[in-house]
Amino acid sequence: MTIKSVKTHVLSSPVERPFTSSRGWLYKTRGTCLVEIETRDGVVGWGECYGPSAVAKAFIDTQLGPRVVGRDPFDVEVVWEDLYNRIKDYGPKGMSIAAISGIDIALWDIIGKSCGKPVHKLLGGAFRTEVDAYATGLYFTDMDRLIDEAVEEAEGYVKDGFKAVKMKIGLGSIERDVERVAAVRAAIGPDIRLMVDANHCFSVPTAIRLGRRLEEFDIEWFEEPISPEDIDGYVEVSRALDMAVAGGENEFTRWGFRDAIVRKAMDIVQPDVCAAGGLTECKKIAAVASTHGVECVPHAWGSAIGLAATVHFLASLADQPPSLFPFPPMLEFEQCENPFRDHLSTVPIHQVDGKVAVPTGPGLGIEIDRSIIDRYRVG
Repeated sequence: MTIKSVKTHVLSSPVERPFTSSRGWLYKTRGTCLVEIETRDGVVGWGECYGPSAVAKAFIDTQLGPRVVGRDPFDVEVVWEDLYNRIKDYGPKGMSIAAISGIDIALWDIIGKSCGKPVHKLLGGAFRTEVDAYATGLYFTDMDRLIDEAVEEAEGYVKDGFKAVKMKIGLGSIERDVERVAAVRAAIGPDIRLMVDANHCFSVPTAIRLGRRLEEFDIEWFEEPISPEDIDGYVEVSRALDMAVAGGENEFTRWGFRDAIVRKAMDIVQPDVCAAGGLTECKKIAAVASTHGVECVPHAWGSAIGLAATVHFLASLADQPPSLFPFPPMLEFEQCENPFRDHLSTVPIHQVDGKVAVPTGPGLGIEIDRSIIDRYRVG
């Protein structure tokens, strides 16, 4: 079996209700870069790249894709190393790795389809048949109703069956953030797990002051409190707070995560399978984390392809630590408007009572609706 072609599909869709986070970027569109790899036997695998779609497309079309054509998709580790070493001199982080991620996921999809096995079987088996999902949302939409809109949205997720919710913070004032988090906690009650995400907008002192205030609301974890480059700062914040500190969605490969894990700068690392190096590399990141007692709870933001890959990855992770009553890693199930998450798969991935079933079909276990690609294609 050899690879015949590598194609990229850039998709974009307008967002009906634009939203923002602490970084101040207004999300007016949702977009993605999909990778389609076909073998000479007619087997098609799908992958996805995180980040600016046109950049990922350029990397794949001009640098990476041609090196994959003619290769055996079962040589997934060999292909990964070849692609990484091709771009290491000028791109060991960022979009070049996201581009490799999309190719890697597509190769695993091909291998699974060729073997008639779901991807999690190829990764070593599934530790669970369903994964706990948490709703990511509560961005800033109506700046005149920041508290009311957060409460209403959180209550809606609980009504839909979610047992955990992650909300955005970073309103420029510790008091404003505390007031908004307090209102959400009061609305959803003490039994729903609640996480906060600052999208790295705080300084170290501010993150510590705010974190200490938020601990009274039984926060599961404080995500990206400070800039991702500041590992020393993460160590300070993690040591100062009793709640868990999470980060890593902006990091890439096992080498990028190494220092944060070894120094225990974070209690939870969050590699994104569509960004950090694909399934091949994320399994290695998780292995490094487990050797140092650091949890791995992946970041997820994309289409049904990335979501399915993340579910398979989660299924393959052992409980950390193992116990009679474990705390298994959760699936980030972002709830913002996204037609590629909801409609790209002919059978959408959905949650029931806060859980998502692990796909059992071959490969990623989803079928792609090409009419959605044709409808939203921009490149």
